[in-house]
Amino acid sequence: MKPAPFTYRRPASLDDAVDLLAGSPGAKVLAGGQSLVPLLSMRLAAPEMLVDINALPGLDHVRCSADGVRVGALARHSAVLASAEARATQPLLALALGNVAHPTIRNRGTSVGSLVHADAAAELPAVLSLLGGNVDVVGPRGRRTIPAAELYVGPLESSVRADEIAVEAFFPALAEGGGVAFAELARRHGDYALCGVAALVRLEGDGQDERVVEARLGYLSVCDVPTVVDVTGVAVEDAGDVALRELDPADDIHATAHYRAQLVRVLTERVLRAAHDDARARRTPVEGLP
Repeated sequence: MKPAPFTYRRPASLDDAVDLLAGSPGAKVLAGGQSLVPLLSMRLAAPEMLVDINALPGLDHVRCSADGVRVGALARHSAVLASAEARATQPLLALALGNVAHPTIRNRGTSVGSLVHADAAAELPAVLSLLGGNVDVVGPRGRRTIPAAELYVGPLESSVRADEIAVEAFFPALAEGGGVAFAELARRHGDYALCGVAALVRLEGDGQDERVVEARLGYLSVCDVPTVVDVTGVAVEDAGDVALRELDPADDIHATAHYRAQLVRVLTERVLRAAHDDARARRTPVEGLP
């Protein structure tokens, strides 16, 4: 199918882009377009205007500091995945991005665009939610920061207003003693996952005094919105059943709710063990290095 007719604008400044959105309530922002364009082609979305932000300067950055990774609105998945600094600062980003579709999609799709598209089957919304990150948006009322806990309000629905543009996402750094893991299962490589789980574990103490002080999980393709479950203090083998008390697996054409629940159990145990091993490995000095 062909998209419904729309007006196309490619502003050269952020102020102009905001003005265009404010003056056209039915407009949509176009960045990578890997989620939006298929919706247009299937006429599941019919905006009166597309505001292409690819000409805006200064939005393609991937910046790392001690506190975390900042990703600009025009940074492609592939750029974030290729950043050694981002991988070192928050390794969960690379683990999740390696599962996003195919290289061709990652070369064009934007990480911030994926976040605000608010698809609960996508990897990055679950990662942002698990890490407690945030998204900065700019609109007629100025700039504001939306915490991940307030970003997702329903299926494919975020709290970004229609006249606002998401300009940057922040992913907090991995804390000392932390470890991460990610796993998902899809029918074919590159398809949306039937179930995916990201894990964040933090350890304190050494040897027999070692203890897990934090164990949290982020789920994708299980609920209508990315969902985080705290399983600190829960035995690894019981964590999946504990998580299911807060999840709502559903039937669809790809899998039954019963099958998804079983995937939650299996993947939860798998990623918790892997994140625990990762945390231990990061605390173990490498021979020959200070």
